[in-house]
Amino acid sequence: MVALTADRNTPELQPVEREGLLGAAQSIFAGSILMRNASGHLIKGATATGSFGVGRAEKRGTSTSAGVTSQRYRPGTYRFANSSAGDLIVTADIGAACYIVDDQTVAKTNGTNTRSPAGIIDGVDALGVWVRFDEALTRAILS
Repeated sequence: MVALTADRNTPELQPVEREGLLGAAQSIFAGSILMRNASGHLIKGATATGSFGVGRAEKRGTSTSAGVTSQRYRPGTYRFANSSAGDLIVTADIGAACYIVDDQTVAKTNGTNTRSPAGIIDGVDALGVWVRFDEALTRAILS
């Protein structure tokens, strides 16, 4: 191909809603951070290791047993609460990974290996941190 000489209508792939099975004993709120645990099940965002952020919960969900209840979620870029003190995310951190504190908060560090990665920091403002949830990208960057 040759370089462009005019504007181009470049196709875009929008994040689509996805579904996965919940882990055991989960209580999910719509709009919360979801992560995938080592067993492949979706669990609410929490300080834990061995999981990766997958996106935003699209509905409320509860489960008692693992692998039974379906949960809708959507990858993409969403604003969540910023951590505080030494784990506060700032503009200079854009492009780096951030880590899950709970189902609505992200932090700059992995908390001395106690937190799982949420995604990539896409922006920071007075209301929080814009996190790009792309499980494959996050796994690739951190492996």
